[in-house]
Amino acid sequence: MIRRVLMTAEAGSGVWTYSLELARALAEHGVSVLLAVMGPAPSATKLREAATIPTLELEHRPFALEWMEHPWADVRLAGDWLLNLEARWQPELCHLNGFAHAGCDFSVPRIVVAHSCIPSWHDAVHHGPLPGKWATYRRRVVAGLASADAVVAPTRWMLKELERHYGKQVRGEVIANARSSPGFQAARKDPVVFSAGRVWNKAKNLLVLDRAAEHVSWPVMIAGPTDHSQTPPGTFNHTGLLGELEPQGISQWMARASIYASPAKYDPFGLSVLEAALSGCALVLGDIPSMREAWADAAVFVDPNAPTQWAATINGLVAEPSLRRELARRAAERATGFSPRAQATAYLAIYQSLTQRTAHARAS
Repeated sequence: MIRRVLMTAEAGSGVWTYSLELARALAEHGVSVLLAVMGPAPSATKLREAATIPTLELEHRPFALEWMEHPWADVRLAGDWLLNLEARWQPELCHLNGFAHAGCDFSVPRIVVAHSCIPSWHDAVHHGPLPGKWATYRRRVVAGLASADAVVAPTRWMLKELERHYGKQVRGEVIANARSSPGFQAARKDPVVFSAGRVWNKAKNLLVLDRAAEHVSWPVMIAGPTDHSQTPPGTFNHTGLLGELEPQGISQWMARASIYASPAKYDPFGLSVLEAALSGCALVLGDIPSMREAWADAAVFVDPNAPTQWAATINGLVAEPSLRRELARRAAERATGFSPRAQATAYLAIYQSLTQRTAHARAS
């Protein structure tokens, strides 16, 4: 039986939420998690959230992450740190939410989870060849995938992207991300459109939503951090920018919003979309393969590059309350399939398979 898992994470992305949801669900099976967090330190709010999981221990070091500029000296130091954690904590398995550290000399099986990657992101956002500065990143990802005992992605699309960008040797499984439903409940719905994400992030593509909002009959509100060095003041003129909110603030806006809009050009799964679905929102999403895969007939899909279509689609839902409610119902029903319990069960099956395979190899 699996009792202890060493898991890597970062605090500045959806990987944090993913890791805590999975750790909480694994606790129901008697599995403890040592969460090795790299990059920026978790906020006080995030540390309090982690502290609610009694089977979770947390270690943090501010090592640069593999997708950052010039990270490789830190990646090497982080690898040494992870090996020391493994020696001290004695897990049965390493669950790596990144690629490069799969090449470390762990004594236990290692699973790599591909939440996203630079080449697939660049292709979706910039539609051109990957700049040469990412050559080392690509090599390290290839090496990490080759060293992994198992590879997991949150959608079939992301798994195919790994094969497309890194070679046919990538073989993996799909396990969808999950979110706990009690934290997201529908309230009395107001005439408002809501979205969330880093306002400056070109992959989130929120500027298209701002351009559409000029012609939308309901107010459009966006929650998320801003970076004026990348998104100059005055760029967003037609949406209400709420700034970075605590999780409770996000859930409150989702609870009252009638429509959730996400015009992302790149999103391998979309945890915020799942949260909105659990909150009873009708979903209007960018027409990209990962969103089609995850939400099928439970959302309306719009070209991410067409603000006029976004305005027309949202106004169409404003004018059709029955259709809006039906879409919200479908989304909420589909969201129940993305449960932490189902996610934990799927991961445990892989964990068990890997540890049994290792035990048999050592015995033979």
